[in-house]
Amino acid sequence: MASRWWRWRRGCSWRPAARGSGPGSQGGAGPPGPRAAADARAQVRSRGARPMPCFHFVKHLTSAFPNVYSISRFHHTTLAACCYSKTRSGEKYTDPFKLGWRDLKDLYEDIRKELLISTTELKEMSEYYFDGKGKAFRPIIVVLMARACNIHHDNSRDVQASQRSIALIAEMIHTASLVHDDVIDDASSRRGRHTVNKIWGEKKAVLAGDLILSAASIALARIGNTTVISILTQVIEDLVRGEFLQLGSKENENERFAHYLEKTFKKTASLIANSCKAVSVLGCPDPVVHEIAYQYGKNVGIAFQLIDDVLDFTSCSDQMGKPTSADLKLGLATGPVLFASQQFPEMNAMIMRRFSLPGDVDRARQYVLQSDGVQQTTYLAQRYCHEAIREISKLRPSPERDALIQLSEIVLTRDK
Repeated sequence: MASRWWRWRRGCSWRPAARGSGPGSQGGAGPPGPRAAADARAQVRSRGARPMPCFHFVKHLTSAFPNVYSISRFHHTTLAACCYSKTRSGEKYTDPFKLGWRDLKDLYEDIRKELLISTTELKEMSEYYFDGKGKAFRPIIVVLMARACNIHHDNSRDVQASQRSIALIAEMIHTASLVHDDVIDDASSRRGRHTVNKIWGEKKAVLAGDLILSAASIALARIGNTTVISILTQVIEDLVRGEFLQLGSKENENERFAHYLEKTFKKTASLIANSCKAVSVLGCPDPVVHEIAYQYGKNVGIAFQLIDDVLDFTSCSDQMGKPTSADLKLGLATGPVLFASQQFPEMNAMIMRRFSLPGDVDRARQYVLQSDGVQQTTYLAQRYCHEAIREISKLRPSPERDALIQLSEIVLTRDK
């Protein structure tokens, strides 16, 4: 593939992009090969202890880790310049959420029907987050992708019942993971209200999450497509592996970002990517379309989490519906922290001790806000959204395809 060129806003010299598949590569945001890591370590040693400016750091990661993310493939521009501001099917623009909700009427009522529970307390716990106050971001993407793939295949404008079921299942898996995450993180609030574990205790919360997951599994089995079952059971494995990745950390500074992106894929993007792939399998026999759907979901999912990590530093608790700086308090080094640590090397010791000493959280937050870590993480999310748009644009023009393009923009500009 011909090299693409780029330059940074700060006036760096021109250079060719690193060759590699970047975010469009098959599978998750996997780690680089050992040779690339060794080359990176050699470059770091050759520089000595001198701090590396952040824009040089990004270029350094780009060339050393081309399979993780090849940032240099796109211009470092503003959000407006990178994204598509108009739909391209020639039809009048429609709000993606309004378009998607046409197929999601009674979404939460249908989910509650899947939770056939006779015990009052367990029923109340399991239905707690299915109150219609969530963003329903995943079901919206799923039904829009289903319609876009159906139209691309045979111009069918109907969503199959099995495809709609995938939207419900995706929301159920996501919600079960939230219940379990809140137990692991000892979280006390979510969406502006107390968590399940805060109200009913940790043991019961774990069981409630298990119950939601089992109901999702039953609904998945009812679809009766073994390929789709295999695709979505991969999500559950990825969620577990992602949680284990989050519990650990890398001593080697050059491996941390690969570790972070792999965790981000498994914990967040895998569900979106595989749900999109599942509905494409149900609606279209073409493997090329399946890969388009998967890559769109993967790239949007990673971008969504990157922006979530940015909002942990830039939004207030009222906007987010949960405490900010929560990741630092949990000992987690997200994108803004990892970028900031290149400008402030003293953060590395805090990262390794997971911000456990008094004052670590406040100091780390100040370092992040003084650095360009937030901007660089936002740019990385912008780059993943650009790749998602590139993938979905391969499908036949339709209002649903254009709505998926618009959703990529919404991911970048959301404030909660």
